[in-house]
Amino acid sequence: MATVVAAMVALGGCSGLRASREPPLAMPLPAAWSGSAESTTAEPSSLLHWWQRFDDPLLSRLVSQALEANTTVTGAQAAVRQARALRDVTAAGLLPSLDGSASVQRSRSGNAGTANRFAVGLDAGWELDVFGARDEALKAGEATARASAASLGDVRVSVSAEVALAYIGLRSAQARLAIANANLAGQMETQQLTQWRVQAGLLSSLEDEQARAAAAQTRAQIPALQTTIEQSRHALAVLTGQPPAALADTLSSTRPVPQVDATVSLAVPAETLRQRPDVRAAEYQVSAALARVAQADAQRLPSFRLSGSLGLSALTPGGLTHGAAVAAALLAGASMPLFDGGAGKAQVDAQEAAAQQAVASYRATVLSALQEVEDALVALRGDRERLQQLRQAAEAAANAALLARQRFDSGLVDFQTVLDTQRTQLSTQDNLAGAAADVSTDHVRLFKALGGGWRSDDARPALATNDNISRTVWP
Repeated sequence: MATVVAAMVALGGCSGLRASREPPLAMPLPAAWSGSAESTTAEPSSLLHWWQRFDDPLLSRLVSQALEANTTVTGAQAAVRQARALRDVTAAGLLPSLDGSASVQRSRSGNAGTANRFAVGLDAGWELDVFGARDEALKAGEATARASAASLGDVRVSVSAEVALAYIGLRSAQARLAIANANLAGQMETQQLTQWRVQAGLLSSLEDEQARAAAAQTRAQIPALQTTIEQSRHALAVLTGQPPAALADTLSSTRPVPQVDATVSLAVPAETLRQRPDVRAAEYQVSAALARVAQADAQRLPSFRLSGSLGLSALTPGGLTHGAAVAAALLAGASMPLFDGGAGKAQVDAQEAAAQQAVASYRATVLSALQEVEDALVALRGDRERLQQLRQAAEAAANAALLARQRFDSGLVDFQTVLDTQRTQLSTQDNLAGAAADVSTDHVRLFKALGGGWRSDDARPALATNDNISRTVWP
């Protein structure tokens, strides 16, 4: 993998690139992930159906529906069929062509009688692919078709991750809404108690207004959370190919945020890049671009064509089977561009530039893939530590709120202490719910960054039949 860029751009021998076009430097790959203490080889199958690791049947069902009915997935499937059909069109151009014809002529000249003439014929042609222009076009078509198939895999991985992220966001908002409602209920009790004490002359109106303000602030969070819940439902419905309100009943009940208990098995960076469909698609695009360079170079050389025809003509239809006039011809021709104003050279230069763009895109895809895995590992590690601390903080905040309420009832602390502990309790519980969702989100992003369980139909790129490339494509 690390030497694929240099091998692909060094087109010597198979494409006719001039020696002045030097290939870019090979991209070095790290031996292990910096965000993980250890790395073990993991096959793509270990990530297959990764969403089932969350042990949430509804999530699994939504992902399955999205992979079947999502409009982006169906569009990518159509693109694969189109690319394969265009490849087949190019493959057909390597074979001879045969056309049949039939005609009937009725003519009259002067005072002569009317005459009929019937004719049938066959025309055959074959353009010899002496210098491999059409073969390179077929290689480009095959690489494009495989890039399209890999892009379909990338779309499926992305859609499944989007469904999981939207689902986790929905469950997180529901959990936060439950926390807000529970805290609001406690604050309303405190407000009622405060009003009684104000009426009894034990507290002033200041404490009453503070209690009202605290309850109103908590109540203000509820509409925003409800909006998030509704929008998440809409997003999940559209991702599964349905109208926005289609899942309102299915997702109406509140469920906990799904969590992953099992440890993710990591592959080394080079193996991870093999498992990512976007990297493989970019690699196939480089292969296609290289083939187009070779095709453009070969089109500047002579072309050869064989053609022939066989025809029968007679005055009556029955005469075509016996006694018909036979006309046969065989033609061999060659052509070569002598002067085209530099168009052929410019076409080669254009395809070389396109190949360099494909290589740059490939390098960018590899770097982005490495960054996504590293970022996901760092985020997962940090959010796990944050979740652990927030659990302790939430427990302590709940105890503090309870103690403050008890001491306030006994007259040992002022009302401000009660308000402060209630605010802290709400804040820490809300942060705890958000941190739990962040850990689940980090797992989804890590699964996606590792390839999402995608498996290619073959283990080598499209042009692996070229010995000069296949020996250096994979490390």
